Amino acid sequence: MGGILVDRFGKPVAFREGVAAARKITVQVAISAVANSDGPGLSLALLGSLTDQLQLLASLGYDLHLVLSGDAAACEKASHAVDNLLKLKEPVVSVAIERTADEASLAGAAAKAAGAKLLVFLSAVKGVEAADGRIARVYQPPAGTKAPPASAGPLVAAAWGLGCPVVLAGAAEPDALARVVAGQDVGTLVDPAAAEAAGGSKAAATASSARDMAVRARAASRQLQAMSSEERVAALRRVADALVAAQEDILKANAQDVAEAQGKISDSLLQRLILKPAKISQLAEGIRAIANQEEPLGRLLRRVEVAEGLILDKVTVPIGVLLVIFEARPDALPQIASLAIRSGNGLLLKGGKEATHSNAILHRIIVDALGPGLGPDLIGLVTSREEIESLLALDDVVDLVIPRGSNALVSHIKRNTRIPVLGHADGICHVYVDAAADLDTAIKILIDAKTDYPAACNAVEKVLIHKDWVEKGGVQSIQEALQKAGVTVHAGESVRALLPDLPPPPSARHEYSALACTMEVVDSMETAIDHIHKYGSAHTDCIVTLDGERAEAFLRGVDSACVFHNASTRFADGFRFGLGAEVGISTSRIHARGPVGVEGLLTTKWVLRGSGHVVAKDTGVTFTHRPLPAGQGQEAQGQGSGRKGGPRCLIM
Repeated sequence: MGGILVDRFGKPVAFREGVAAARKITVQVAISAVANSDGPGLSLALLGSLTDQLQLLASLGYDLHLVLSGDAAACEKASHAVDNLLKLKEPVVSVAIERTADEASLAGAAAKAAGAKLLVFLSAVKGVEAADGRIARVYQPPAGTKAPPASAGPLVAAAWGLGCPVVLAGAAEPDALARVVAGQDVGTLVDPAAAEAAGGSKAAATASSARDMAVRARAASRQLQAMSSEERVAALRRVADALVAAQEDILKANAQDVAEAQGKISDSLLQRLILKPAKISQLAEGIRAIANQEEPLGRLLRRVEVAEGLILDKVTVPIGVLLVIFEARPDALPQIASLAIRSGNGLLLKGGKEATHSNAILHRIIVDALGPGLGPDLIGLVTSREEIESLLALDDVVDLVIPRGSNALVSHIKRNTRIPVLGHADGICHVYVDAAADLDTAIKILIDAKTDYPAACNAVEKVLIHKDWVEKGGVQSIQEALQKAGVTVHAGESVRALLPDLPPPPSARHEYSALACTMEVVDSMETAIDHIHKYGSAHTDCIVTLDGERAEAFLRGVDSACVFHNASTRFADGFRFGLGAEVGISTSRIHARGPVGVEGLLTTKWVLRGSGHVVAKDTGVTFTHRPLPAGQGQEAQGQGSGRKGGPRCLIM
């Protein structure tokens, strides 16, 4: 029955498996934690949320025992409120409720009497702080000791000696109780067995900092949105200038990464790891290009008069908090950061361990350029694998995951998170040489598409050649030209008889990410399209032909994110498309597709402006649903824009 919790919140995080296994649970609530923050009385919102969680868990078969501790009168009111609310919900469940006077003490006796296997203590405190000031996932006594010292406080001491796991968490945290029971990264687990299993690991000590990072990134994102367009543009230009100024330090850190990676990673990954002065200059140029783009936030997409004096706008807004994971690509970090800044998104970055030194200095340069009031929270650098696993469970505070890397990485991310994932798992790009192609043009395009950057996801991996080129010697010419350029050509099934000395491909669907490709002969353009759909990855595919009609048929018929005519697949890139940079290339069919720039990191919201309009069962207004030009209707509402670059709506 607890499978519903897994579906909703994800699998238990490290060291919380025992918590998730408990079925008999005492829930203690410090009554002051559910009091109104702005006056006397209890918060109906917090009590309602608590009741919803109790009802959900009880309906799933959990045996719950609620203890309200603190002021007697307030506890009595809360007890009646919870009891009455439970009676209104379907299915109706029963939860035993008792009250104690001391909210600062653990209800250990009550938990023991109830035979609880887990005690969850919800108060105004989010958990136990670790040495770095962040909330610990698992409490661990100081090194060399086996029990909490007096400085840990009586609550931790009581929890340590209770005999069953205790989780100390904040009552105001969203779905705190349900997430604790699901084994999620909320609050601090106090349990000698879990502490021993954790064995002083960094994951146990600070993994709950993942939530703190995401929450801070969201707050910083809202701060960024409140800035003027000019302020965000100035911030981007500072970042670009800072990268150029620190080029020597960046190259020195990168050289250290490259030296440490020698012989430990593949040649293709090593090539992605290397930074050169030209790359840093290109990064700065791309960031300046992003800064010069039209203001993306608050862009008016649609304006409708719903009824007289009632104006509805559809405007662009940031997605929220992005988690971007990339392998051995330090140049990706400033690209992604600049796109996040321009689009107003908070950002959490996790680079490959191979680029540790490069990522650290690039992150520091960008954060310093943004300034201490914004940078450290807006763009967080995740340094441990354990923190990534924690972040992947936080679908309530992370809005989108963008993995950039191998098929294994992307597949792992998709399998282990409920957060939407934007990206591609493979870059199996095709170039089809049509019967009407110019052979010299085809060879030039193929050599560029393979050798310009063999490890890139937009490099060609399979060459499809029309059968008419067999008798003309075109197949042999293409193979020889590629081989002369240093490319190992593998013969697909249709080519083996023609070129028997060539090695076979590892499979019909293979991404080499190296100076190698597969060659096949096809009967027609239609056969080529079918082959691309069967063995491709919907990334980038190209036709080389002088026949315009056939080219248009190919461009319409191939269902890929990028489809080209007489152009190298290497053009599938955010910088080359004029986006300034890209956060990645998406083969998804929902939201963004292809190189994802600023626009791909935006979503929309509806803004309705009226003057006392009411629905009154649809009799309160006369609906007009009249489309309006961008400038019309705003003046009537008394709203200004204040943003540069044409008509804008206020970000609400």
